Amino acid sequence: MAERPDRLVILSRNVFDATGAEPLDGFVATDGNRIMAVGERAGADDYVRDATRVIDAGDRTVIPGMTDNHTFFTGWALQRLGCDLSDAHDTQQGIAALASYVETLSEDVPVFGHGWNADEFGDDAEDALDAAFPKRPVVAFTSDRDTCWMNSAARERYGFTPDECYAEKIWRMMRDYLTLPEMPGLYHDYMRMLNACGITQIKEMSFDDYYGFVDVMERMAASDELTVRVRLMSQPVGRGMDLDHGRKMRERLGGDFLSFSGFNRMTDRSIASGMAELKEPYLSDPTSRCAVPVEWDLIERELFAADEAGFRFSLHCQGDAAVAHVVDLYEKCRRDGRGRLVMRHAITDMEFSDPEDIERLGALGGICEVYPQIQSLDRKGDLESMVTAQLGPERYRHYWMRRKMWESGCVVVGDTDLPLMLPSIGESIYCGCGGHFDDGGTARLENMLSIPQMLTVWTANGAYDCYSEDRLGTLEPGKLADVVVLQGDVLHMDPADARGINAALTVSDGRVVYDELG
Repeated sequence: MAERPDRLVILSRNVFDATGAEPLDGFVATDGNRIMAVGERAGADDYVRDATRVIDAGDRTVIPGMTDNHTFFTGWALQRLGCDLSDAHDTQQGIAALASYVETLSEDVPVFGHGWNADEFGDDAEDALDAAFPKRPVVAFTSDRDTCWMNSAARERYGFTPDECYAEKIWRMMRDYLTLPEMPGLYHDYMRMLNACGITQIKEMSFDDYYGFVDVMERMAASDELTVRVRLMSQPVGRGMDLDHGRKMRERLGGDFLSFSGFNRMTDRSIASGMAELKEPYLSDPTSRCAVPVEWDLIERELFAADEAGFRFSLHCQGDAAVAHVVDLYEKCRRDGRGRLVMRHAITDMEFSDPEDIERLGALGGICEVYPQIQSLDRKGDLESMVTAQLGPERYRHYWMRRKMWESGCVVVGDTDLPLMLPSIGESIYCGCGGHFDDGGTARLENMLSIPQMLTVWTANGAYDCYSEDRLGTLEPGKLADVVVLQGDVLHMDPADARGINAALTVSDGRVVYDELG
């Protein structure tokens, strides 16, 4: 790591240190990559005199650097990868743009694109792509990655279709695009975006062995290029969980900016699709509790093997039966003298949960990785119509039970499933504290968190989820200097007014990596 020469002093009437103490009218002082002092404003004078920069944040809230505990660079990159087709509005224009782009590539390299306007291209789009590129694989995604334009050569090489182009299906393609020379530059763009959101640490989902991209990240860490601390999780998709890979990564990646954490798996899927595993049947299909059976035998074998080998596991669950099943499994994992899990196993999403299972998870010291911004993706009426059709109003009471999780002793942490959502502390408060949907409607207010709790979710609790609470997550002397100044005083703000708030300044390891205040 390069030397950090700066000595910063940040003054604010709202310093939230995430230790559980009341906010301060005070200051945070850094020296190099460490926090030197935190205290009342009256004690700042000596640090101000020695500072290389003094930042008066006014009443803007100052918090520790934030952690997003469920991100996918591989998905975010697809929105920017290769040929930009956003200005092509028919098949002819699209073929011309791709042909021009191909002239910049080496021979026989697969062709990727983004920004494809699927609704504006005709029914002949795929045939035209085959005619223009009969042998060279071509794949171009829409801006939301819901579908893609691909030729027959790409279907044959990668084994997926435009109807199934989600992350777990496109893993064969990752072997080609993660090795492209443009990927390090895209990772720099990715980190700049995260820093602008106040994120200084992520738990990154990498598929299988990350198809060579670990080498790229290791070089970036060695040259001090990383401005976001990365805790890698391996998600098995092309093959089963690879403990040998995990052991090698754990030994190889031991730095402060790049380390290996464990493994991640999907269990069930969404309630809207009928693929969430439920305790009681779907109202829309009384014969079904889950349209696609979950591979519980495989999940159980992998979880127990990972637990025994000293790796943590996160399991993605959306239905109440899936959550209950995972808690059952976690109760069989290694526990300490207090009955708490030895490894920090987590459940991700938890869209719909039984309160009794949340209490059992809390007794284990389990981690709930929730999506505080998830309501931003829907209008209230649309979501409630779906839930009414699938579950009914009585079961809707058990949606997004973050307050129950908190009160039951679970460690509640913030995720985005990026690129599904981009991190936003303001939107987290708007949705996860105020209960707001995209259209402003509200629901399930009794299940939401307070604003101080939400700030803790993204800071101290996020650090705990990454095994970094001894170094990060709170503003305390001696900890690493990851500090964020928000754009407003969120502590005294109505959640309805918070949606647009993000970072005004971000400090990562003592470096100012994003700055609206300079």
